Parts: sequence; C-alpha cells; structure tokens
Amino acid sequence: MMPEKFEFERDKGFMKAHTHWLNRERLKVYSGLILALFLIYSAGSVYYSKNLVNTSGVPLGIDFITFWGASHLALTGHAQDAYNSSLLFKAQQLAVPASKIPYLWFYPPSFYLVVLPLALLPYLAAYLTFMLSTLGGYLLVLRRIVRGRAAMWCLAGFSGLWMNFYDGQNGFLTAAIAGAALLGVDRRPVLAGLFIGLLAIKPHLAMLFPVALLAIGAWRTLITAAVTAITFTVIGTATFGTAVLKAFLASLGYARLFMENTPPLWDKMPSVFAFLRMFGMPVAWAYAVHCVVAMAAVIAVWHVWRHCQNRNLRNAALMTATFLVSPYVFYYDLAWLAFPIAWLALDGLRNGWQRGEREVLVAAWLLPLLMIPIAGFLKLQIGPLVLCSLLWITYRRATKAAMTGDTASDACEDQFETVQ
Repeated sequence: MMPEKFEFERDKGFMKAHTHWLNRERLKVYSGLILALFLIYSAGSVYYSKNLVNTSGVPLGIDFITFWGASHLALTGHAQDAYNSSLLFKAQQLAVPASKIPYLWFYPPSFYLVVLPLALLPYLAAYLTFMLSTLGGYLLVLRRIVRGRAAMWCLAGFSGLWMNFYDGQNGFLTAAIAGAALLGVDRRPVLAGLFIGLLAIKPHLAMLFPVALLAIGAWRTLITAAVTAITFTVIGTATFGTAVLKAFLASLGYARLFMENTPPLWDKMPSVFAFLRMFGMPVAWAYAVHCVVAMAAVIAVWHVWRHCQNRNLRNAALMTATFLVSPYVFYYDLAWLAFPIAWLALDGLRNGWQRGEREVLVAAWLLPLLMIPIAGFLKLQIGPLVLCSLLWITYRRATKAAMTGDTASDACEDQFETVQ
C-alpha cells in the first residue's frame, strides 16, 4: 500500500513532499470551527431557555430527564413504574415542571444501579454530574490511545461528543466501557471481561464481543463477561424487585413496535433498518435486509479478529460493526466512533493511506451532526453508508496487516503530531 500522505518526486537528489488536503493545520481549523459552532449553540440554548425548557418545549438535556425520573421512582420504591409512560412522565415533571413531552424508559434493571443516585440532586446538578463524570471516563480511556494537541482538537470538535452531551445520554459511559474492555483483552483478560459484562446496561451494544472473543479463543474473558453480566442483572433485580425485570421484558415488545412504526425516530437511527424504512420498505423486508448486512458485519469482525494481529484494527472493526448489527442504535451512541477513528488514524499515519480513507474518517467524524438534518431534508439515512465505508477500510487494512504480520500496539501514541 503506497502512502498517500506523501507523493514523492525525485529532483536532484531531493524528495519533494506534496501534502494531502487534510493536514494538521486544517485539522485544527476545522475542529475549531465545529467546536465554536457547538459552543455558540450551547450558549444560545441556555440563554433562550425558560424553566429548563428550550424554545421548542424540549427540556435541557433531553433524554436525561428519563434517567432522573426513573431514579426518582426507584428511590421512592416504585422502580417498575418507570416502564409505565404516564407514571414516568409525572416523575419527569417533578424534575422539569415545564416539560410537556414524555420520554420513555426501556432499560434493564442493571442500568438502575447506575442512575439510582441521580434524583438525590436537582435536575440540572444531576445532569452536569452525570455527563461530566461519564465524559471524564470517556476521555481517560481515549487518552490511552491518542495524545497530542492535534488529537485533542479533533476530539474537541467531534460531533459525537457534543450530540451525546446535549442529549444527556449514556454514550460516554458505554463507549468508555467498550474501549476499556478492548484495550485490556490481550493483557488483562479478566478485567476486560468485567468491562464487557458491564455493558449489560445496554446489551444490544455488546453483541459482537462474543464473536471477537470466540475468534481468538479468549475463554477467560468470555466467561468473566458472562458471569459479570448475569451477576449485574441479578443484583439489579434483587435490589429493585422481580417486577422490574418483568416490566423490562414486557417493554421490549413495545420498544420494537415503537421503533418499527415511528418515522421521526428513523432520522436519528444510523441503522440499516431505519435506512430501509425511510424508503418505505415493509417491516419484514427491512429486517431481512438488515440481517443480511448484520451477518456480513459479523463475518468481517470474525475474520479480522481471527487472522489479524493488529489490535488497533481489531478494535476499530468491532466498534464500527456494532452499529451495523443492532437495528436499535441512535445518534448519541455514535460517541463510540471517536475510538475507531483514532485507531484508524494511527494506523494510517504509521502505515500510509489509501485513496479516500481520510475522507471516510472525516465523514464518520461529522456523521452524528449531519445525519439528522440530511435525513430530514433528503429523506435519506446516511448512517449505514458511512459506517459500511468505515468498516470496509478497516477490513481492507486488516487483511493487508494479516498478510504482512503487522502487530501494531494499542498503547498511546503521539503520531497525530506528525500530520503534515
């Protein structure tokens, strides 16, 4: 693979370098512009809000109101009521009385253990505590992969970070758990299994971990993950009662119907299923095609983990393919993409680039921001297109790495500072 970072010409014994359009200075400029855009939007949202509700009637923090409401119900001994939309809405109005829109709760008992203390604080304080603490974990894990000013500028302007922060969601938490698990698979298999098991709070995002672990025969990690997930769920059920587990299981059918038949949701869902439903494909056929793409993603992850020793590419493949396997993913979950973008950028800087790869990384970097407005204007969900492209370049790199025996370390590197 010939690096595109530099196209060399020999002239009187000198090597002349022609840089790609995406150089270090432009990375900083583009990141700074996006960061400024989000900061201005944030300031405007707060300034024009009234009683913690913005001009559209949406509470600040949006989905976080669900976490606060569920916490309040659990603290008052009515955890199972969170699965009842009318009862949950009453609890949400205790947090933000001006809120007029109900938000739903479909989480397992294990996630109650995470959100339980939130309602001990007023809504805004609870929101900031939850978001800043999970953001801290997210950044801590990312710092294990990349450092340097250029990398931090890219992260500061990453739309997935800001969209999750605005939405008050758990994307930082799940991404940090998944990233920490992947960083520990080789050297700390039991700890990695513990982290994977903690994804029981959002189990559909953990579906590819067993595939990867079976591919490399990581039995200690797999067994630890299974035991942790079961234990975590049992503790949640024992703490809040079997009625919570029953209510959660009963809610899954409603969540499925809600996803299948609510067009406004599809703008926000970067899944193949949502892509096809926006084109008017019947539910059964949309599921069928989604399953075909999901199986292809599963096979790609199996192949990469089975044959490639490059941990950066293994990890990037798993975290990217996760969004092609589950039909129930949302824009705030795309906070995960910071990890595959970082791993692929490091591999590109180390081994050179192929044509179009950096453009795919830029598209993935902007996807959480642009996905919803593009879907609204064009009635086209671009999420699967970008994610398939990202998985393809990862798979292509992993295939070459398997042939050459490349075993890049997943340790932190400052290679972003070498971008010309």
